Amino acid sequence: MQALYAQLLVGLINGSFYALLSLGLAVIFGMLNIINFAHGALYMMGAFCAYFLLNIAGIGYWPALIIAPIVVGIFGMILERTMLQWLAGLDHLYGLLLTFGLALIIQGVFQNYFGSSGLPYAIPSELQGGMNLGFMFLPIYRGWVVVFSLIVCLATWYLIERTRLGANLRAATENPTLVRAFGINVPRMITLTYGLGVGLAALAGVLSAPINQVRPLMGADLIIVVFAVVVIGGMGSILGSIITGFALGVIEGLTKYFYPEASNTVVFVLMVLVLLLKPAGLTGRAA
Repeated sequence: MQALYAQLLVGLINGSFYALLSLGLAVIFGMLNIINFAHGALYMMGAFCAYFLLNIAGIGYWPALIIAPIVVGIFGMILERTMLQWLAGLDHLYGLLLTFGLALIIQGVFQNYFGSSGLPYAIPSELQGGMNLGFMFLPIYRGWVVVFSLIVCLATWYLIERTRLGANLRAATENPTLVRAFGINVPRMITLTYGLGVGLAALAGVLSAPINQVRPLMGADLIIVVFAVVVIGGMGSILGSIITGFALGVIEGLTKYFYPEASNTVVFVLMVLVLLLKPAGLTGRAA
């Protein structure tokens, strides 16, 4: 049973990263209609930003949780202003190819300077150690990652779905001309939305750094699974991405315990089944 509980914990941690990354993808696709294949590279940039802050500027983990998403978010807004905005109204394939090329360039630059091996990032002293729950030993940092990721996901869902800002944003994607008539700067709102989605990816990178180390290809290892999560939850569905991310992390953990050989493919098997039964995804709407 201890081995089962340990795998469930690993599944929850992986699910936290799946949920944060797929949430950022869902925000960008749902609001901007961009399939952002550079998301994994920007997740990696968030981890490297935290690493640079610690080793060059002496800024620790807690400020990095705020600074790294802002820095990477600004980088993402520059990409949107200089490149992605010209793809508005074109086929999704153009955005996919452009962001895929950007991902290869970003990963290649970091791999050229830092190699492929992982760089260590220490767990903050406040979150070191663990708790004995009786049935298992819970590392404090891993518990923090799960709880904090859930809070961020729910706060983002509330912002998009339950606030006036989110309503304006959703209206801007449906009818930008009408929204401009009310005096709302639609291009600026779109840029800030892309920055928000990218910032969520960078935040996941900072959370991941003490667990998975900082590597140039850390995003490439996750991005295909995260896209599967978004497809299962429903393209552009905020709540669907959150629920599916955590659920698939747990399912993956259980599969590692009961049938380890299938742990790397169970997500894609589920994706095929969902697409066969409900092509729009679990919470998506049919076109």
